[in-house]
Amino acid sequence: MPTPSASPPDRLPPGARPVACVDIGGTKVAVSVADAQGLRARVTEPTVTQGEPGALAQQIVALVGQSCTQAGLHVSDIAAVGVASCGPFVLNQGLVELAAPNICGGLAGVARGLPNDWTSVPLEAPLRAAFPVVRVENDAIAALVAERRWGALQGQDHCAYVTWSTGIGLGLCVDGHILRGKNGNAGHAGHTFVSDNLDGLCGCGNVGDVEGLVAGNAMARRFAGQGYVDAATLFVAAHAGDTRAMALVDDVCRVMGRALYNLVVTLDLQRIAIGGSVFWNHRDWLLPRLQAALDGHLPALTTGVDIAAAGLGPQLGDWAACALVTG
Repeated sequence: MPTPSASPPDRLPPGARPVACVDIGGTKVAVSVADAQGLRARVTEPTVTQGEPGALAQQIVALVGQSCTQAGLHVSDIAAVGVASCGPFVLNQGLVELAAPNICGGLAGVARGLPNDWTSVPLEAPLRAAFPVVRVENDAIAALVAERRWGALQGQDHCAYVTWSTGIGLGLCVDGHILRGKNGNAGHAGHTFVSDNLDGLCGCGNVGDVEGLVAGNAMARRFAGQGYVDAATLFVAAHAGDTRAMALVDDVCRVMGRALYNLVVTLDLQRIAIGGSVFWNHRDWLLPRLQAALDGHLPALTTGVDIAAAGLGPQLGDWAACALVTG
C-alpha cells in the first residue's frame, strides 16, 4: 500500500494567534512557534537532567521565550502551548508530571548513568503558571494525531505510530478512537518483553525489555564494547557488510519486529507508521526487515497490514506538538 502524501498546513489561518510547539525527548527539547507565517523560529537544547526537578519546566519556559524573540513576537502573544513529551506520565492533583526513564535517574538507579535521582519532574503545573493554555500529551500519541491528520496514517481508523529513537514510544488508534489510558500512558509497549535477552538495563528499571534492547541509547550501551559506539556506527558498519554488525542489526530488528507483530495481532491494526531518529536515518534498510516480521505470520490478522515511514518525516515532533493546539 503506498504511503499517503504528507500535507501539513503551511501556516495557521490569517488572524489566528500564535501557538508554541514543544517537543520533549530524552535527548533534546525543541520549541517552535506556529502562526500565520508558518512553523518557524525553532530552537533546541539538550534535555536538562541536572539540578532540581523543576529545571526541565524552567528550560521549556526559557526556550519558548527564545523562540518568540527569534520570531519577532512577545511571549504574551502566545495563545496556547502544545507539549508533546516522552513519558510515562504520573498525575499530581490532576496535572502531568514526567516519570520518563531517559530523564529521571531515580527510576533505574546509578547504574543507568543519569546525573540525578529524580523519580518524576513537574511539567504541566509550572507551564500553566506561565502560559494561558497548555495541552500535554505523550509524544507518540501527539505524533499519531499529526500522522492521522496530515501524514502516513490519513484515513486509517485502526493504526499505530511508533517512534524508534532515544526511547521506544507508541500511539494507538482502534475503531477511530485514540487510546490514552488512565494517566495518558497507553502505548508504552517499549517496556514489554519479547526476548529472552537480558543484557539491556532500561531507564525504567526493567532489564531486557524492548527499549532496553533496541532504543538508540540502549544500542550504544550494549554494543560499545564491540566497537559500535552508537546506533549510527552499528548501522553504518552493517551497511558496509560487517557480518558481526549485520547479525546484531538482525537481532535488533527481530526484537522490534516481534513488538510490532504483537501490536497488530492484539489490536487488529491496518497500518503502522514509524518515525524517530534511529529509524528515520536508516528507514530504507529497516522497513523490509520489520515488514518481514508480519508477512506470512497468522495471515488472518496480518495480510494487507503494512509498515510505513512517518509521512511528516524529521519535522514530525514539531507538527505533533502543533496538532495538539490547532485544528
